[in-house]
Amino acid sequence: MVSGFEIGAVPFNPDGWGPPDATATDAATRPNSALPPHVPFVSFSRSDKLGRIADWTRTFTNPNAARPNSKHGASDSVFDFTADDSFHAAADNDSSFRLVDGKPPPRPKFGPKWRFNQHRPQLPQRRDEEVEARKREAEKERARRDRLYNLNRSSQNQQRREAAAFRSSVDIQPEWNMLDQIPFSTFTKLSFTAPEPEDLLLCGALEFYDRSFDRITPKNERRLERFKNRNFYKVTTTDDPVIRRLANEDKATVFATDAILATLMCAPRSVYSWDIVIQRVGNKLFFDKRDGSQLDLLSVHETSQEPLPEAKDDINSAYSLSVEAALINQNFSQQVLVRDRNKVTFDEPHPFASEGDEVASVGYRYRRWKLNEDIYLIARCEVQSIAEVNNQRSFLTLNALNEFDPKYSGVDWRQKLEAQRGAVLATELKNNANKLAKWTAQALLASADLMKLGYVSRVHPRDHFNHVILAVNGYKPREFAAQINLNTSNMWGIVKSIVDLCMKLNEGKYVLVKDPSKPQVRIYEVPADAFENDYVEEPLPEEEQVKPPEEDAENAEANGTTNDVEDKKN
Repeated sequence: MVSGFEIGAVPFNPDGWGPPDATATDAATRPNSALPPHVPFVSFSRSDKLGRIADWTRTFTNPNAARPNSKHGASDSVFDFTADDSFHAAADNDSSFRLVDGKPPPRPKFGPKWRFNQHRPQLPQRRDEEVEARKREAEKERARRDRLYNLNRSSQNQQRREAAAFRSSVDIQPEWNMLDQIPFSTFTKLSFTAPEPEDLLLCGALEFYDRSFDRITPKNERRLERFKNRNFYKVTTTDDPVIRRLANEDKATVFATDAILATLMCAPRSVYSWDIVIQRVGNKLFFDKRDGSQLDLLSVHETSQEPLPEAKDDINSAYSLSVEAALINQNFSQQVLVRDRNKVTFDEPHPFASEGDEVASVGYRYRRWKLNEDIYLIARCEVQSIAEVNNQRSFLTLNALNEFDPKYSGVDWRQKLEAQRGAVLATELKNNANKLAKWTAQALLASADLMKLGYVSRVHPRDHFNHVILAVNGYKPREFAAQINLNTSNMWGIVKSIVDLCMKLNEGKYVLVKDPSKPQVRIYEVPADAFENDYVEEPLPEEEQVKPPEEDAENAEANGTTNDVEDKKN
């Protein structure tokens, strides 16, 4: 039978915690209360964690703990906790205690605030106000550097644009007498409210607009067709038989076309050179264009800061793009029509077409404006189509913007047109401000109810013969004019000031030329036979110009033919 485990007597300490002090008297009177020898004891407080009293299952890592000849013996090793983590000496620190690091974290060497101060000594901690003030100063400095960078870049682009050496649209001859030069800054201050115009005559025939083109997107683009069999006419003012008849009937004092008036109205936005011939005959004033003038073409990237290639044979040069844009505009204006041969004819037939000619869809509105009590202006205005809107017929003008290379505009139409059409239009307003303003002015002069803008792009950036229609948008002319900041009062103020200036001139022929490098126009007095027989498409350099002998010039003048309307066909 196994004997039970005897606990023994547990002494009571009335003076405090722990066993009482062992004295000889207690050992003699109470032999069972004597403490076992060689048992370690560590004083503790109430907050200390208590360990075990004895552990017989422990494996000893200290070799001396299991030796029989050791100091304390093997019998006392179960009570030896000197190597245990449960008890520690009073003077020793807890090995598990770690000091909290109170030092601030190191500052980054390459952060935005210390990018330029990494070699400076570390500054003490600042208050929030000082830190915010430093941030504001850093933002101002960054904005100043960005502004200087953009200014330098724009000045470089402007120098590059000026270095392109824009040529004058007409070769200025030394015998021409310059009468006046007008800076564009004076045009911006002019204002005149023109009354509602009066329709004198409508000529030609119009086809209906095909509404299916309003649903075109870049994903279902349509190929741009070519209309080689249709004739397009660019007849100047004095070659117009209707205007000649109205002038003989003294219907007005000033005569012009909508293209010429739009050029004058939008002159402050122009960059390229242009010219208008002015003829003072009696008390009448005629605004003409030269044969093959730049007014017959459409400028591309005229107001952009990115320069175009200077080589004329380059497909992206200013001249090549102008010819390409004019052809695109003509073909687009005929492709978006309903081809059912259903036309709306006006009072008189086409004034410039011969019998049997297939002419493009166009209607001419001869309209008269009153500039003052003595001066009336008659202009020939064009509309390209007609549409049924709310059971009423509305006049439409049709024009096309063309994309030639996305790297020049910075916007890829095929990616942006469907989701960000406004961004594409904003880019075009920046790069072609003058062209869009002229189209809007022509729509206002013709009192068109709607102006359609088509987005036409090349099939490939290096292919300038094949194009596709990506989208078509419609705008009301007055709303679009307000959107592009085109002031109608200022437009008419420019026209009236030029008319008043020219009415003070003597009878003769004059030319109004936009300076190719400065924002101003000049008025030259030219000979009466200027621009009649010695016309060239573009002025040649001085070293290539060859003047004919005097007798050849006299023979050419004697044998010169009269201007025939049919010669104005393109």
